[in-house]
Amino acid sequence: MAERVHQSFTVGNPVGQRDLTAQGFHSEANVGQSDQQVKGGSHMLHEARRTKPPELPDEVRLSSLDGKGADGKGQDLLARLANGAPHDDLRDWLAMVDAIGELRVLEGVDAEENIGRVSEMLHHTDGAPAVLFDHIPGFQPGYRILVNAQGERRRLAVSLGLPVEIGTWELMDAWEKLMDETKPVQHRMVDSGPITENVFEQDDVDLLKFPTPLWHPQDGGRYLGTGDAVLTRDPDSGWVNTGTYRVQVHSRNTTGLYISPGKHGRIHRDKYFERGEPLPAVVLCGLDPLLFIASALEMAPGVSELEWVGGMRGRPIECIQGKHTGLPIPARAEIALEGFLHPDRQQLEGPFGEWTGYYASASRQEPVFEVKALYHRNDPVILGVPPEKPPYEAHRFRQYLRSANLRRELRLAGVPDVAAVWCHGVGGCRLFNVVAIKQRYAGHSRQAGHVASMTRTGAYLGRFTVVVDEDIDVSDLDEVIWAICTRSDPDRSLDIIHRAWSGPLDPAIRPGEKGFNSRLIIDATRPWEWKDEFPPAIGPTPEEKRITRDRWSWILS
Repeated sequence: MAERVHQSFTVGNPVGQRDLTAQGFHSEANVGQSDQQVKGGSHMLHEARRTKPPELPDEVRLSSLDGKGADGKGQDLLARLANGAPHDDLRDWLAMVDAIGELRVLEGVDAEENIGRVSEMLHHTDGAPAVLFDHIPGFQPGYRILVNAQGERRRLAVSLGLPVEIGTWELMDAWEKLMDETKPVQHRMVDSGPITENVFEQDDVDLLKFPTPLWHPQDGGRYLGTGDAVLTRDPDSGWVNTGTYRVQVHSRNTTGLYISPGKHGRIHRDKYFERGEPLPAVVLCGLDPLLFIASALEMAPGVSELEWVGGMRGRPIECIQGKHTGLPIPARAEIALEGFLHPDRQQLEGPFGEWTGYYASASRQEPVFEVKALYHRNDPVILGVPPEKPPYEAHRFRQYLRSANLRRELRLAGVPDVAAVWCHGVGGCRLFNVVAIKQRYAGHSRQAGHVASMTRTGAYLGRFTVVVDEDIDVSDLDEVIWAICTRSDPDRSLDIIHRAWSGPLDPAIRPGEKGFNSRLIIDATRPWEWKDEFPPAIGPTPEEKRITRDRWSWILS
């Protein structure tokens, strides 16, 4: 396993200062093997600085949320979060995360270089807090950027309204149940909301006033849309989809809007373009973390993420109607860009550091998004989720949710006795997926591998699918590789699927040939024909390992 960054943070908290080291956020004594793998890590091993280095300017300093200290409400909020509590918008979420001691407010950091640098450090450091940047040099104070929002399981639990101390497998079970049982609730239209505190149209639109960082040194521009949600409507059915696609700022009122082939937003785009019409769209650049989660995952075609989030909360999301597109705009969003993506207007887009860890899609001429109206709250917050080398923030929360989704899709496809599934963050939660089964019949393992490679969750830009027996901890890369090395044999254990769904972001496919890739299915189960003769394995089952660590990990601290 890669070396882990052992850094600690003391984070501002309305109910007092709290040293995350003392809480075990980077201590392997406080997590089981599964959680160690979940947290990812880095190849660099060093201690965190305890004080600000003298070369940083005085303006760079730690602050507190809204400049307030303890307000006496922290203990009540902590009690609610212990049992799971819903939030209404990003500002509620910030207060909750501040209450559990996992938010830092950092002032005076520049958008040209260091916000991107700090974000990368946070993504690749175990136990790192969410950071809210304010007083960004050259921009209006109060125009803020939130990064690493959901890089730890406790903050993801807050987003989902689950108990803050929920465990890995319990969170996955809860998510799968939500996917099964949530009934969409139609959004409710309202005349106004916080999003209408500031509305600019036509020549008054100015995207350059936002502190949009240069996230990576070789990016072709500044990307306002990284942790975004893009709303589009199917021109045939009227279905409103919400997806996360990258948005590069071109000018005061134009951006790029790149959508990979096969994504729901791209299908909507292509339908409009085939008719010679621009695509109406709304880009939310600061939004409710739960809506962002829904936007960033693969919901079934025809499912409105707005309605799904409403169903999960048990109440409709309030929306205003877009002045130019008629699309619903969540009334409690932070920033919304409304406009049209034009088929006949193109501009160079990219390159951009993507989730594969490369500037993989280079730069090309892409359609221009013309912003007709800009809406934002007072003191707006940009949600920044810039891709980094895997695993980064999005992989740290998606590994739970994609894994649960893939397990659910295998169940719904009729694959029996699936014991566990894990989409590994090091593969971007797409390129290296592991399925554990209890073998019931000849061909069972191959069935599981092929289905897992071609479900909605597994289909886009996958690479390796590994099938193991139920005694393997799928989240532990050491165990998975051990199973490959000792239970598979290249002559009988490998299948290849050719001409599978890939796209421009695939770094392993030569430029000019992108679109298809192949999949390798590795059957690392005991061979069915003689599994009863296979030598017994040393060591505990995954469940026994968890029990041991729950009972005895205190001696490691």
